[in-house]
Amino acid sequence: MAYRDLKPKQLLQLHTLGELKAAGYQPKSIKQELRDNLIEKLRAKESVFPGIWGYEDTVIPDVERAILSMHHINLLGLRGQAKTRIARLMVNLLDEYIPVVAGSELNDDPLQPLSRFARDLVDEKGDHTPIAWVHRQERYAEKLATPDVSVADLIGDVDPIKAATLKLPYSDERVIHFGLIPRSHRCIFVINELPDLQARIQVSLFNILQEGDIQIRGFKLRLPLDIQFVFTANPEDYTNRGSIVTPLKDRIDSQIVTHYPKTLEIGKKITAQEAVVKTEQKGMVKVNEILKDLVEQIAFEARDSEYVDSKSGVSARLTIAAFENLLSAAERRVLLNGEKEAYVRISDLYGAVPAICGKVELVYEGEVEGPVIVAQNLIGKAIRTQFLTYFPNPESLKKRKGAKNPFQKVQQWFGENEMDILSELTNREYEARLKTIEGLDDLVDDFHRGLSREEKLFMMEFALHGMAEHSLIGKQMLDRGLHFKDLLSSMFSGPDEDEDDDDVF
Repeated sequence: MAYRDLKPKQLLQLHTLGELKAAGYQPKSIKQELRDNLIEKLRAKESVFPGIWGYEDTVIPDVERAILSMHHINLLGLRGQAKTRIARLMVNLLDEYIPVVAGSELNDDPLQPLSRFARDLVDEKGDHTPIAWVHRQERYAEKLATPDVSVADLIGDVDPIKAATLKLPYSDERVIHFGLIPRSHRCIFVINELPDLQARIQVSLFNILQEGDIQIRGFKLRLPLDIQFVFTANPEDYTNRGSIVTPLKDRIDSQIVTHYPKTLEIGKKITAQEAVVKTEQKGMVKVNEILKDLVEQIAFEARDSEYVDSKSGVSARLTIAAFENLLSAAERRVLLNGEKEAYVRISDLYGAVPAICGKVELVYEGEVEGPVIVAQNLIGKAIRTQFLTYFPNPESLKKRKGAKNPFQKVQQWFGENEMDILSELTNREYEARLKTIEGLDDLVDDFHRGLSREEKLFMMEFALHGMAEHSLIGKQMLDRGLHFKDLLSSMFSGPDEDEDDDDVF
């Protein structure tokens, strides 16, 4: 049976170089290995990068072409665009096991040993040289580029302690302590945030990418390293921390640009996949599909906001963290009220403000407004945008002569009344307050019939928030929820005396 036909259990039974030769083993470069396995997956119509959504027609084909071309890869894009995730998934394209000289630091191929240790061992024991097997998951190394990374970290340096212990002169290559890159021989090596790496450190990568060898101090040492490099970087045109030096960029064969989800549906898939929903929440908290759309819409609004630095980007982690906070807001209300289950409300979105604040970089105007106000405004804009999917556009109604105004009854009620929708209302209190507002029930019935009781209450609150965002009624933030009232009264009155820290919308 040929080596390639042996199953993992059979491979693990080979323990010496002689047994490996008898099985017909032939060395293969890691790039050839990736290429061969990718070809098999493509022919079998298998998913090569499972769990990566929105890149099916853009980034993934580029990555596959780069692998087929046996290129080093640079993934260029803003934060939260799955660059590192793609690099880590490339491990699945490696052979499940590869043989190495047992005890070798550099994953030496038994038929092509690199290190002095492996060469001496093979010369000494020949076909009796012991071999070990390395699983594909152990063939991935990752380094985050930071300003304190040194050449010694990546490439290696002379180890005085090793020289003294072994009683060897510094001229002997056995005193070298190899860095991360030589130790990643026959592996995928990822450097994240490449522009953060100092220019002189980037220069040390030139020979490795072009010739596959390394240079350590004054040693006449040539190691033809076999490494698949994957770099990640943010666009250089905005980073103040550094850039990729031009000769290094020239040696990276394929530069692939990533992007954010282009539709809400793709964003929802990513959030559903990545968000951690606790076991207790699964049976306790119910989420309307509209709320999932609203969470994704917040990210879309942030990426277009004049207050948010578009060059920094808005990570997909924003929607993941916001969705988790949304569920926790509803869960907290259930626990406080001693109820069995909760339906997430529109007002629970404001419980996600802390998740939003930490995920956006503000420009000067945004800093003046403050992160909390910007986050609240983003939620409001998301509601305003999604509202038009389910209810008529108030602006269009104004332009159409004689058009019936479906919001009139609700507006009239708020002409004489006000309403607080607090975050900790019990389900019964929440329903009672919404049904107190005249015309709100009918408004939902006019456009959405056949809803369950919980769905109707959700749409009633959604209509209320949407009307406020379209300036049909007024809305004011309270410490414990929201206050709705007539638009004119909200314009001429400031925050309530007992709510001095609240913001008026």
